[in-house]
Formats: sequence, C-alpha cells, structure tokens
Amino acid sequence: MHRILRVTIVASVVLAASSRLLALGDGSGNPAAVNSDDGKWTDKDGNPTFKVDADGSVDWYTYVGFTRYSSECLRCHGPDGMGSTYAPALIDSMKHLSYSDFYARVAGGKQDVSSSQNLVMPAEGENRNVMCFIDAIYVYLRARADDAVGRGRPDKHAAKPAGYEKAEDECMG
Repeated sequence: MHRILRVTIVASVVLAASSRLLALGDGSGNPAAVNSDDGKWTDKDGNPTFKVDADGSVDWYTYVGFTRYSSECLRCHGPDGMGSTYAPALIDSMKHLSYSDFYARVAGGKQDVSSSQNLVMPAEGENRNVMCFIDAIYVYLRARADDAVGRGRPDKHAAKPAGYEKAEDECMG
C-alpha cells in the first residue's frame, strides 16, 4: 500500500509539472516574476521563480526553498548552494539548467563515472521532503544564482499563502 502511495505521489508531481515543461528553453531564462498564483510566482514562460521586494523581503516559496534546501541538499551541495569537494555548486548549475532538467535530475538522479571518479546524485523521486517542495527549492536556488538573495536565511519573507498548507498536507500525506 505504501509503495503504491509513493508511486502515485511521484506520478502526481510529475503530471503537475508537465504542463510547465513544454514551454521551456535552454537554461533558466529570465527570472522576472510576472504572475502569481496564491503567492507562487512564475516567469513569462510559466517556470517557478522568485520575487524579492524593494525592502529585501522574499516570497514564501523562496523562504521555504531555503529551509528545505538546508535540510535536504546542504549536506552534499554545501551551504547556500555554494558546492562542496564532492558535489557541484548549484548556484553555478542553475545559470544554465532549465526547470525541466533540474526536476529530472533531482527526481531521477545522476551518475558521472570516469577513470578517476564516480560522482552520484541519488534519485530523490520518492523522497517527499524533496519532491513536495521541488518548486520552492528550485526558486531558492534560482534566486541565489541570480544574486537576488544572499547567503543565509532570508531576513524577511512574505506570509504563508492560504493554499500553501493544504497543498503541503496533500503531498506529504
């Protein structure tokens, strides 16, 4: 029963993202926020993006992206997406990685093998602590790559959108 639930959750997340995947080009593109659906910002192509107000306040998803990145990704990719001795700096990767490529790499993992090293990004497709927040993690890293937010926890953030908790509860189970 739990395996069926996990597969169903992963399939639901993939289907929810599929409508955005068709409009993507190479790289993350222009991050300017042009549309908001209950506090979740998108760029002109419908990709998740960040919004930083003049006073430095970030949108809720950028803030949550920081917290989820810090709990799930930091141990390999270093603080604030800066990289480590065995995992790349994601703030560099995000400058050329499209949303669909980011999503596929996180969900399916990646393995680079050569005669001198074996680099493995584990597949996180069944990890709800990652996949339920994949858009927020992407948004946070996109903001870091664009130098829109600095290192560390954002000082100020928007209030939690009304629909956020319901979506989180539905995904987390």
